[in-house]
Amino acid sequence: MTRILGISGSLRAGSFNTALLRAAREVAGADVELDTATLHGIPLYDGDAESRDGEPAAVAELKRRIIASDGVLLVTPEYNNGIPGVFKNGIDWLSRGTPGIPEVFGDRPFALAGASPGGFGTILSQNHWLPVLKTLGVRLWAGNRLMVSRAGGVFDTNGELVDAKVREQLAGFVQGFAAFAAAARG
Repeated sequence: MTRILGISGSLRAGSFNTALLRAAREVAGADVELDTATLHGIPLYDGDAESRDGEPAAVAELKRRIIASDGVLLVTPEYNNGIPGVFKNGIDWLSRGTPGIPEVFGDRPFALAGASPGGFGTILSQNHWLPVLKTLGVRLWAGNRLMVSRAGGVFDTNGELVDAKVREQLAGFVQGFAAFAAAARG
């Protein structure tokens, strides 16, 4: 069994990216356990607050879940042609303290996916993640990226993935990343 942790980079209840992550769990297959996480409860990073109060419980819990996984899927929105601030803030928190970068990120398989109402999917956000993930030392899966464009027509009003072609692409994407993560595990 390959354990993947998917993290949605949106806090919005009706997020296309959280819906994409739920759909990824549905199509993952019997040999993949895809757990989902959000960034709820992670405060804005403040070095003074970190020194005074230590690591927030939400950060410690997310670190624990990442360390327990074989790979991490970042499902990223694209805001103003870049990484959403709330998602970058969460990753910044995760890179602090103990356990730190080597245990949480170092050589761990990561993949990128995202959905956007626009016509280009989340290509710019995903491109902006590349130097961040390189700095953190992850093993980025370059076998594929999933960029769902025109997401308003791909999901219904309940956030269910209704586009059969996208569902098929998502299943292939998740299975490909799971195989990459399993091979990295050895």
